[in-house]
Amino acid sequence: MTKRQEQLYREAGDQFAPAIARLARAVERNPDKARDLEQDIHCALWSSFERFEAQCALKTWVYRVAHNVAADHVSKSARGPKKVPLEEIETLPASGNPEAEAAEAHALSQVAALIQQLPPLDAQVIVLWLEGESGTDIADITGLSPSAVGVRVHRTKALLADHFTMSSNQGTNP
Repeated sequence: MTKRQEQLYREAGDQFAPAIARLARAVERNPDKARDLEQDIHCALWSSFERFEAQCALKTWVYRVAHNVAADHVSKSARGPKKVPLEEIETLPASGNPEAEAAEAHALSQVAALIQQLPPLDAQVIVLWLEGESGTDIADITGLSPSAVGVRVHRTKALLADHFTMSSNQGTNP
């Protein structure tokens, strides 16, 4: 352990701990396993700073490590539900709660459920986009080209919008 490694880890934690927690919860539905994944990401970050040479931004490094650990977690959890393309998902419970706060929570849980059913790379891209990362940063983190990131974000947003449009129409038709 070096002072530099400790400083980098503290800086990364101060800046990115909430995003890491959100990523873990987006990838892992079970709260205990999500906390374990979050800890695994932090451990991987800690050890990765031995190799950090500042050839990319700290943010890029942190997200790259976090998303690699999350992708490994997803690939190792063969016991979990099979991931299917969003296009093949037919139904999720339609929103029917009239209270705005409950409806928003329900919509967010639907979005989270849909994201968890995406292939890992698509889920990583949309989670990063929802975190407010630019297409260029997402490309740096995931190894995709910026245009491929744009296509994946656009496709996923359209599929999510279609899901909510269909849910809304189903709620108005008896």
